Amino acid sequence: MNAGRRAAGALLAAALLLAGCSSGPAEEAGQEEPGPGTSTRPGGGKGAALRGITLPSWNTGDYSSPGAAAYLRQIAATGARWVTFTPTWYQEGATDAGMHTTGETAADDGLRHVIGLAHRTGLKVMLKPHVDLAKGGDRAGIRPRDAGAWFSAYERFITHYAKLAESTGAEQFAVGTELAGTSRDGARWSKVVRAVRAQYRGPLTYAANYDEYRTVPFWDDLDVIGIDAYWPLADRPTADAARLRDAWKPITQELAAFSARHHRRILFTEAGYVSQRGATTAPYSWTVSKSAGEDEQAAAYEALLSALDGKPWWAGVCWWMWDDWPDSGETPRRLAYTPHGKPAEDVLRRRWGGGTGADTG
Repeated sequence: MNAGRRAAGALLAAALLLAGCSSGPAEEAGQEEPGPGTSTRPGGGKGAALRGITLPSWNTGDYSSPGAAAYLRQIAATGARWVTFTPTWYQEGATDAGMHTTGETAADDGLRHVIGLAHRTGLKVMLKPHVDLAKGGDRAGIRPRDAGAWFSAYERFITHYAKLAESTGAEQFAVGTELAGTSRDGARWSKVVRAVRAQYRGPLTYAANYDEYRTVPFWDDLDVIGIDAYWPLADRPTADAARLRDAWKPITQELAAFSARHHRRILFTEAGYVSQRGATTAPYSWTVSKSAGEDEQAAAYEALLSALDGKPWWAGVCWWMWDDWPDSGETPRRLAYTPHGKPAEDVLRRRWGGGTGADTG
């Protein structure tokens, strides 16, 4: 989920209204598997299902803050087995040739700290570095004037985190997220993937937006297809889980065929719904309405898990997102993406075997 959408959510929602880890068969049989794709790490292998939750960062010190351990315990208490971390660099304009750290970029020491905490909590880690626009806007709009210079800068950025992922034992790595303005350049992206593989031995994915994945030409260079699964499921607000589950049918049919063509499973690198009335009409929006819709959020969680669980081509889901850090949330918690303390968390606990009652840890 693009951090720029936090500031421009209302405009994005209006424009789009006018014109996104769960268990698979192995986990349902009680078998623990480490992650989708092929890994050279101990225990790595194919056929795993990923059930996880993203804990993004918005400031330099988030991942080293005292609250990090509590958040990770809460995530694990849902029955999640994975957590995704999202260090973010920024570029000033969509046509610029480079990206840089800012005061909103997670510090490397904090990232190492939180990965260690996650492992000690019993969670596996996907590292999913982001590039955003410093002044807001959708990262899909990044279209550098000098593509060669941008890709050189991007390779330096992403291999920095690939080295960090390798040194900390992160179990999976995403080479990019929702960069639709560049992702059709297969030759340059293949070079990026090779550079990452030279630094990191684990399984790789790319997190394509739901309206981008068909045009990505370098899936065969990766171990698993990643999709940020923010498909609209309804044309009006609804908390009817059965109706929402039916809305997944044509999507899953298309995804099954896509997976078969590329001989790779599909991981929902993100999926999520705000707890607002109308969330299922625009899952990508932070600001669908000002009315709470916890029942609609919960129904959407239930529908996704019911529709996808057991599909052999499906590698799982990392939900967007757990709680915001104190004083960083731009959306009131009762309306935000987090399922924490809401009926959607109960759905996760029931589906994932996390028990009942919130862990406020």
